[in-house]
Amino acid sequence: MTTLIWVAVVVVAVVALAAVGYVVLQQQRRSRLRERFGPEYERTVAESDNRRDAERELIAREQRHSELDIRPLPEETRDAYASRWTEVQERFVDAPGFAVTEADQLVTSVMAERGYPTDDFEQRLSDLSVGHAATLDHYRTAHEISGRAARKEASTEELRQAMVHYRALFEELLHETTRGR
Repeated sequence: MTTLIWVAVVVVAVVALAAVGYVVLQQQRRSRLRERFGPEYERTVAESDNRRDAERELIAREQRHSELDIRPLPEETRDAYASRWTEVQERFVDAPGFAVTEADQLVTSVMAERGYPTDDFEQRLSDLSVGHAATLDHYRTAHEISGRAARKEASTEELRQAMVHYRALFEELLHETTRGR
């Protein structure tokens, strides 16, 4: 009988250790995802049915991103894009709505040149969330204002804000290297 009790104690101890290990691994994964995705982590959790599904979605984004051929821009290309951005900002004075549309197109061009797929806005957000979580809300806001501008529903101040938001992502995309890949 003593042997049976010892076997039961060992089995319970192994199960308890496995459970603790599982919980620790989940917490580490959650912490890593929070650190990597920042506010995008909380947004994805809030939009999901449960935390586990949201975390699976974020891990899937990381997997997809790792399969993309994201590359830094050559210096000449960066300089050309920076020059184009300056021109877009200068046009804002006379044609703010048009300048915001151009800024959106310029950000999309830089993304494409870096290797990001650019066909679908939601997929762009998903792909950008892996490496650019800090500026993703800028992009969402700018894109939303740009859509309203196309319908002539945005004020000049909102258009100015859109330019500021686009610039945040534009500069990050322009100067980022592929560190961490």
